[in-house]
Amino acid sequence: MGPSARRLRREWQWRRAGVPARLDRAPSEGFTHEVAAHRSPIFRELAGVDRRLQENKAVNLAIAAARLDGIVLGPGQRMSFWRLVGRPSYRRGFKDGLVLRQGRVDEAVGGGMCQMTNLLYWMTVHSPLTVVERWRHTYDVFPDNGRTQPFGSGATCSWPVLDLQIENRTAATFRLSLTVGHTDLVGAWTSDQPPSNTYEVYEAAHLMTNDLPGVFTRRNVLRRRVLDLAGDEVGDELLAVNEGRLMYQPFLEAGSAP
Repeated sequence: MGPSARRLRREWQWRRAGVPARLDRAPSEGFTHEVAAHRSPIFRELAGVDRRLQENKAVNLAIAAARLDGIVLGPGQRMSFWRLVGRPSYRRGFKDGLVLRQGRVDEAVGGGMCQMTNLLYWMTVHSPLTVVERWRHTYDVFPDNGRTQPFGSGATCSWPVLDLQIENRTAATFRLSLTVGHTDLVGAWTSDQPPSNTYEVYEAAHLMTNDLPGVFTRRNVLRRRVLDLAGDEVGDELLAVNEGRLMYQPFLEAGSAP
């Protein structure tokens, strides 16, 4: 499909699902209960990647954060990342940032927005909110050096086809805060009601396979434990099944298929 057809299809989905073009904003004072928080570094040492693209990414993240910071998600409401942020364009101040095309590093206007959707997804799966649309990365581009989260724990995005949508199926109201600092992207979900559970995300069934000469695939399952406030497990839920082609030569771990 061409760009116009993709846009129309997404607009139809937003309208059919009742996704609002705007959400109310509120000051932080009424949302004193922190539900989930996370931060991720904006700048990374990536071999062969122009530092300019990461500096531009910081500009793009700041534009998106300005559209999202302070929004509130009430009971029954759904938010769409792209409906709230809008189309990245030079006219709106977005710059060329790092993007991945078929597993290769490239640049395009609005590049770097995946860091925002990665952070939103990670925070949301540590909250009672429900992710209703999420797209996984289909390539594993960089080795695990310094990785602090399981493989496949992010959410890719691409205007307007690959969206991240979150729905509030609880009786509480949640507020999103986002800050683009000098070094980190920082976010939090807070609520007007105290949380009744906490969540632990973990990886299961991790496997790397050598499918063809020089072709490696990585697979895993993400699950989360639901704990009550006493720390007792009250549930164990499937979050995602991930599969991605490796763009580097792995050291096959014990238990991986050669």
